[in-house]
Amino acid sequence: MNKALLTGADGECTGVTDGGDGPDVFGPALQPVLTAVAAENSRAARGDRYVTLAFLAPLTSTGKAKDLTLDQFVGEVEGAYTAVERANAGDSPVKIRLVLANMGTGELRWKSTVDALSGVKNLVAVAGMGLSQQESVDAARALSAKDIPMVADLITADGFDTTGAIDAGVAAPRPINGLVRVTLTNANQLKALGEELDGDTRTAALVRTKVTPNGTADFYTESLYRDFRTVSGLKKHLDPNADFFFDPRGGVDSILDAIGQNICNRQHPFDTVYFAAREKYLPDFLKALSRRSCHRLPITVVAGSDTAALDPRTLTGLNKQAEAPITVLYAALPSSAALRGSGNSDHDLYDGFLQAFTGDHHGQRFPAEHATRGDWPVLAHDAVLTAVTAVRNATDATTPLPNQFDVRNHLYALTGGAVPAATGRFGIDATGNRTTVPITVHRLTS
Repeated sequence: MNKALLTGADGECTGVTDGGDGPDVFGPALQPVLTAVAAENSRAARGDRYVTLAFLAPLTSTGKAKDLTLDQFVGEVEGAYTAVERANAGDSPVKIRLVLANMGTGELRWKSTVDALSGVKNLVAVAGMGLSQQESVDAARALSAKDIPMVADLITADGFDTTGAIDAGVAAPRPINGLVRVTLTNANQLKALGEELDGDTRTAALVRTKVTPNGTADFYTESLYRDFRTVSGLKKHLDPNADFFFDPRGGVDSILDAIGQNICNRQHPFDTVYFAAREKYLPDFLKALSRRSCHRLPITVVAGSDTAALDPRTLTGLNKQAEAPITVLYAALPSSAALRGSGNSDHDLYDGFLQAFTGDHHGQRFPAEHATRGDWPVLAHDAVLTAVTAVRNATDATTPLPNQFDVRNHLYALTGGAVPAATGRFGIDATGNRTTVPITVHRLTS
């Protein structure tokens, strides 16, 4: 690929590659998958009858503005690649070429990366789209203005879809035409948690952030914050005066310890905390709770779906030392074991994903544990599969290659269970959200 599509700044390489620029352009962690990408792309482009999908995400993480991915982007890219390789193994007359588009740490290079996508041959869709933050919204609006359809994999913030309702407080939000997503929304998550806790007697405090380490809007946490305060089964427990805010650009450890102690500083300490912040800060917050003066009292932390990435050993270690347990509740996709279990009518689809993920990829192997660390790998796979399904439905062997408009049309024509996804069959509705999504309330204790 033309090296002009890559840019070096602040110690990291950003921009777009098809793997032909070398497997190490985005660092050693992505070398195996980029090696596979280069080989698969070479094979897909042999007959010159191919379309290109771009996977847009923050694929490097360095420096003071280190982002919120916690290196989960490696499994995410491996999941996306697995979907492309599986698609190309079929008999479709049109093959899929995959390019990786790196927005860099904190998505700070989103604009130059989106601009670079204009130089990509046969680009018909973009998958991924990063996290629920301002930079992702800006990138989505820029791509929408170019009529490029998008399939977001991880974005859960309410309104981060075709409606453009992510712009909270705007009387008439501008639609983001072409933006669809394959994950569950924060509203769906908290509705499930509200149903779980509705009959309890609790007193809850709320801990939140509202900006990213860049200082830009974090729509994931802001959306959680609104939902914690409005979902009926949750708001009934909330003390309206117990609203603790911290800014991730400051000293996080010290403020989390202070918040942990404030939870004790009342006649009847809080037994529940609603955590409207990123999972990146959850281990430190749990440690702060274990050090609070009222640590002998049980406490429950209710958090968002990115808690799926929490290492369960974190809580086990704390509870071994504690005199009363700390429990974490969150709603997300079912566990890997549940998706593989007989209770899931689509378990064969998930099994197929796992077998493909852990197979041979042009001489490369992806660690099996990458496939089940959180939800990122399977959601990335399903996002790319959604775009591929639209490409396939728009393909006619007797006509020219489908273009971006064909793919966008067919994304919105995916009804019922049109997408045979690893997380279960689904379609896409008029707002850009999946029509069915499995959701489980997870309870973590010692």
